[in-house]
Amino acid sequence: MALWRGGAFVSLAVALAVTLEALAEWLVRRRRRKTARKVLFFPSRVTCVEGLLAAAEGIGAGLAPGPCSCRLPHDESPFSRLLGLLLGARRSLELCLFAFSSPQLGRAVLVLHRRGVRVRVVTDADYMALQGSQIGILRQAGIQVRHDQDSGYMHHKFAIIDKRLLLTGSLNWTTQAIQHNRENVLILEDAEYVKLFLEEFEKIWENYNPANYIFFKEELGKVKVLFKFTKVDSRPKEDTQKLLSILGASEEDNVKLLKFWMTGLSKTYKSHLMSTVRSPTSSSSESRN
Repeated sequence: MALWRGGAFVSLAVALAVTLEALAEWLVRRRRRKTARKVLFFPSRVTCVEGLLAAAEGIGAGLAPGPCSCRLPHDESPFSRLLGLLLGARRSLELCLFAFSSPQLGRAVLVLHRRGVRVRVVTDADYMALQGSQIGILRQAGIQVRHDQDSGYMHHKFAIIDKRLLLTGSLNWTTQAIQHNRENVLILEDAEYVKLFLEEFEKIWENYNPANYIFFKEELGKVKVLFKFTKVDSRPKEDTQKLLSILGASEEDNVKLLKFWMTGLSKTYKSHLMSTVRSPTSSSSESRN
């Protein structure tokens, strides 16, 4: 009798373990079906997204957009879906992007900023200075932007909308990638994954704090000197080379400093720097007067 009871207990325990394992697998599958919303594959067909953008701008201005009369198809595409998700942000948007030059996506981010959405952007220092980059436009609008100062690339491509929706994949936010490259964007509304990516964003955001930049601490003086010497006073190249030598800098530093002047300084600071500089010609003429 005791032997039978022991065998029954073992059988019951095994059955319970199998049942729990099956239940766990079912829950995992159900959770995956629930949270993995969609995958967008690129390249995307070129379709009209003016209606989406105009509607978003109209909402902010209290205006109703008119119909778009362009000849592009007005149906849905992977890009229009991506744009629609982005424009759905209501409270916050974190962008961590290697390259950002799509005018339409840039326009969408500006719409969100004007709407009162808190936008923060992390990007790569080299690629933000390329022609067509939207980063300078976003900065001029007052959007917070931080970039790397490492030898490697800031190569992430993800966005977090309202701290609940994650967009991540291979897609750079460029027209080339959107219209011509084989790319993907995974859309997840999963608290666990959103938390992990948000933690990564906050870590990078703090690491790229301008107060921590070695470049700021060591090179900002060179920016001032070189700008005053070469840009305002229009000195010849030979004199610039002498100055670089005195500063312990190289021609590469000159290019780097010029890029920093173009992309790394705020408009307010540039205006301040301009106002504090006077050329020898203007100074001498003022003294004569």
